[in-house]
Amino acid sequence: MSVPAAQFFSDYANHRTAEGRGYRGAALHALPYLKTGPFAKQWAVRARSFDVFAKHVVAPMARTLGRPLNILDLGAGNGWLSNRVARMGHKAVALDIRNDTVDGLGVATEFLRDTANLFECVNASFDDMPLGPARFDITIFNASLHYAQNLSRALREATRVTKRDGAIIVLDSPFYAHDEDGVAMVAEKHAQGHTTFGTHADVLLGQNFIEYLTYEKLRAASTCLIWSRRRVLYPLWYEMRPLLARLKGKRAPSRFDLWMALVP
Repeated sequence: MSVPAAQFFSDYANHRTAEGRGYRGAALHALPYLKTGPFAKQWAVRARSFDVFAKHVVAPMARTLGRPLNILDLGAGNGWLSNRVARMGHKAVALDIRNDTVDGLGVATEFLRDTANLFECVNASFDDMPLGPARFDITIFNASLHYAQNLSRALREATRVTKRDGAIIVLDSPFYAHDEDGVAMVAEKHAQGHTTFGTHADVLLGQNFIEYLTYEKLRAASTCLIWSRRRVLYPLWYEMRPLLARLKGKRAPSRFDLWMALVP
């Protein structure tokens, strides 16, 4: 990182607090099916992604293997996805580099208050995981892979900890069909940095995150993996964004969807 990690984590947590992302109580337990609040619209998108993951990845693999799955939730944040899959009967590990009590792993204690062993929490970076090899049936980057600083290393680590024929999933990271649209997005983000992030802008924008993905970037960073996309049907306003962008003469927006590779 270009600034001390502690400073970045502190500024990031403060920014997330100001945004109102510190969910607790009923709102926390509702995730990703949050119906109210300033980010309900965003969560409606993420709920669609999670439903496709649960229906088309988790359920079929569990049926095939005939047992609960071992699932690694990378960039787990407050642990909502680990909570969901654990309550489906699977074994989950929530891993995140942040352990703050805004929307980092410190919040996961609320899920674990009544069921202490519901899932495991690991405070670590996903490009250097203190986890043994071939441990997980599914390793999922949960709205997090675009925060990687070295894409090849992050995917190599994910491959290492995933069992043979297990799945690596990328969920809710921005993908662009053309690299120039991703480059334009990053330029816009930096141009609007002080409006968006205020006094935290220099720190939050001073990291070397990859920021976005393309199929070509994914393939080049993980030559041993074969990636496929499962398109997610998102709310109408989301699906209309490319048309509206063209009509306004703007760059193409990103898409989320679900990307999957099986470990050979």
